[in-house]
Amino acid sequence: MPCSAWSVLALQNAKTNLFGRCDVSSRVAEIRRKMKMNWNVVKQEWFSNVPKDLLAGAVVALALIPEAIAFSIIAGVDPKVGLYASFCIAVITAFLGGRPGMISAATGAMALLMVTLVKEHGLQYLLAATLLTGVLQIAAGAFRLGDMLKFVSRSVMTGFVNALAILIFMAQLTEFRNVGWEMYAMVAGGLAIIYILPRFTKVVPSPLVCIIALTIFSMFTGMNLRTVGDMGELPSTLPIFLFPDVPLNLQTLWIILPYAVPLAIVGLLESLMTATIVDDLTDTESAKNRECTGQGIANIVSGFFGGMAGCAMIGQSVINVKSGGRGRLSAFAAGTFLLLLIVVLGDWVKRIPMAALVAVMFMVAIGTFSWASLKNLRTHPKMSSLVMIATVAVVVVTHNLALGVMVGVLMSALSFARKVAQVFRITSTLDEKNEERTYIVEGQVFFVSASRFCQSFDFREALTKVRIDVSRAHFWDLSAVGALDKVILKFRRDGTAVEVVGLNEASATIVDRLAIHDKPGALDRLLEH
Repeated sequence: MPCSAWSVLALQNAKTNLFGRCDVSSRVAEIRRKMKMNWNVVKQEWFSNVPKDLLAGAVVALALIPEAIAFSIIAGVDPKVGLYASFCIAVITAFLGGRPGMISAATGAMALLMVTLVKEHGLQYLLAATLLTGVLQIAAGAFRLGDMLKFVSRSVMTGFVNALAILIFMAQLTEFRNVGWEMYAMVAGGLAIIYILPRFTKVVPSPLVCIIALTIFSMFTGMNLRTVGDMGELPSTLPIFLFPDVPLNLQTLWIILPYAVPLAIVGLLESLMTATIVDDLTDTESAKNRECTGQGIANIVSGFFGGMAGCAMIGQSVINVKSGGRGRLSAFAAGTFLLLLIVVLGDWVKRIPMAALVAVMFMVAIGTFSWASLKNLRTHPKMSSLVMIATVAVVVVTHNLALGVMVGVLMSALSFARKVAQVFRITSTLDEKNEERTYIVEGQVFFVSASRFCQSFDFREALTKVRIDVSRAHFWDLSAVGALDKVILKFRRDGTAVEVVGLNEASATIVDRLAIHDKPGALDRLLEH
């Protein structure tokens, strides 16, 4: 082989090796960059606020115990079902949830949906329904249904928050039945600690100081107060893995499906809206679809370890944020401390007076309620205020968060549709020979404005031709296309030629697909009607 050929071959091999090494080096650099980025995210979400996250988690764990027991009682199951669920859900969502600093556990909204299932079929079917709830929520995350939250207006969100605050406040009132002055004095003292202590120091969360101080005071004074131990027996063992003891057949599916679907919907609604509230409190963003998936996996784990279905808790999330919790470590600490408290320190936890926890929950209710919304009733649009009030009323009366939100969203949608329909008009001009009239359509044509569209044309006028200029309009749905069909066919029935001009691409697509005015027999069908 000539020297020149060897030189060319050597040069090609050198280029191949050089570019191959460069390609490998760039890939390694890219992997290192991504690993460094992921590690920075982990450090930010887990280890950027360790002392405050741990203290906030301790406060939340103490507040979770009586609520988990109460929600278990509501659902008609043993207290350990709610406590195990709170542990599993809090820990799993700490890793897989889309919102650092948000607390998820067993909730009252979910417990209310389980009552009939437990009464009629027992605990094992509840555990099976919990598993199916998790599967449905994972599917919601996979189909990115978390993005649907953008259709919830600010008025509905405010109503949701205010309704939850009222429900949290009302739930504490049962602790004041048949009690003496000591209960009122202890709650007042707890609120004083919670609101006055931060003026002097914020090193330790004031709710935690409130719980510890009132517990010590009640133990030394021997006050006759209701305690956590009076609510139910705390479990003394760790949760164990078990599969629900139910037949694996279609009959079981038909039993649990009517309960799993509303559980999944309510759980996602409460979780996603709580995430939005925590977003506002912390000025950060959350991954809504990841939250759907995380909640689903957490519920599956809860079901396998003998727990009920749960979701995010606005009360405990607010406690966490107010106590300084910002990272995922706070939710993990809450779940871990909860299990430690009930299994190892159960004898001490039983002595915590309910007055201390009531004071903490009063703080949550006061801090959650949007007091500015009352002032805004005078300045905000009347329909927005009505949507907010309706959302609050429905949730408070029915204790069904999903129903309240659905009513609010429906009212918001109808209000928006009415406003859009008002921004619509049709003008016309007649040519010099009085033979051709041009109608100019401006605005959105859809089911609300379709009737106005039809009423804006004069079918009694003797014309040779009618031009309908829709270059400034948009056709949205079947009602809009039906209105256009009706107008065109009515003119043609009287011998008037009709020309439609200016259809934009989207409108032309829906009109070509759905319209019937150019199809054989369309005029005959109009005459028949």
